[in-house]
Amino acid sequence: MSTMEDLRAELLSAVEAAADRDALDQLRVAALGKKGRITDMMKGLGAMSPEERREAGQQLNALKDTVAEAIEARRAVLDEAELNDRLARERIDVSLPVRPESAGSLHPISQTIAELTAIFGQMGFTVAEGPDIDDDFHNFTALNFPPDHPARQMHDTFFLPEKADASRLMLRTHTSTVQVHTMTSTKPPIRIIAPGRTYRCDYDMTHTPMFHQVEGLVIDKTTHMGHLKGCLIEFVRTYFELDELPVRFRPSFFPFTEPSAEMDIGCSRAGGELKIGAGDSWLEILGCGMVHPNVLKACGIDPTEYQGFAFGMGIERIAMLKYGIPDLRTFFESDLRWLRHYGFAALDVPSVTGGLTR
Repeated sequence: MSTMEDLRAELLSAVEAAADRDALDQLRVAALGKKGRITDMMKGLGAMSPEERREAGQQLNALKDTVAEAIEARRAVLDEAELNDRLARERIDVSLPVRPESAGSLHPISQTIAELTAIFGQMGFTVAEGPDIDDDFHNFTALNFPPDHPARQMHDTFFLPEKADASRLMLRTHTSTVQVHTMTSTKPPIRIIAPGRTYRCDYDMTHTPMFHQVEGLVIDKTTHMGHLKGCLIEFVRTYFELDELPVRFRPSFFPFTEPSAEMDIGCSRAGGELKIGAGDSWLEILGCGMVHPNVLKACGIDPTEYQGFAFGMGIERIAMLKYGIPDLRTFFESDLRWLRHYGFAALDVPSVTGGLTR
């Protein structure tokens, strides 16, 4: 009995004195491991009488549990001490900004997409997304493009190498592909906008190989051309923040809509300066129309039961008009001076009620 009490006191003292987890693990193995001191004592129980074995076994089990509990308690203390030490050594003053707040700004494209989302969100539209690389069906065939359409040629579209079956993937030329993905995977009614990057073989003051579009789609049983006109008139007047902005629709042609129209907004070019609003001139802003029955059929929607409208516009174009940016190419030149001039405060989130540009 005295030997066991002495061992208990010795082991608990050693546990309390363990300076780190390595020392504690070594002590655990020395006491409770296969060749540990308590384990060796338990191996000697077989040579005792039944009465001695019962009493000594109870005492050894109690000793084993006491030492194990002490080791776990010490481990918790050491873990907490180690964590506190790390927190003290790796402490960062999060109240200090990484860089001056005035140095960061939001790109006009990001700002414009946020404005579009706020405006159309108020009308019940949701944002849909799709892949930048798509196939012929989603980019052309489902949208009623004829086989000899120029957009299917190498000089107008970025094609990837042919696959074994002679088919080719491509960088999408419009976000209309998202409309097709949505119509083939979602049952009407549908009301979405699809902002995103698009790609075409073009480069000058008003065109770049990569640019951004936003397209809208509404499909249900009762939508008509009047709804399309009302939606877009409300959009342009809200976006340009001009309640009396003149608007007109001109007949046009697109493979994926019938009837189709171009939408113009009033402007003035007096003195060689473009000004959006009342004036004696017009400026094309977007294309639109009622979704062609062939497109509905290709997407598995019955055109005798459903109809709808679609529209699309260049995001850079409307940003240039609103914020007076003269050259489209500057959007992608990563010039910090340009971004400081045309950028927006990162936390200044646009909303219809709180203001789009603030």
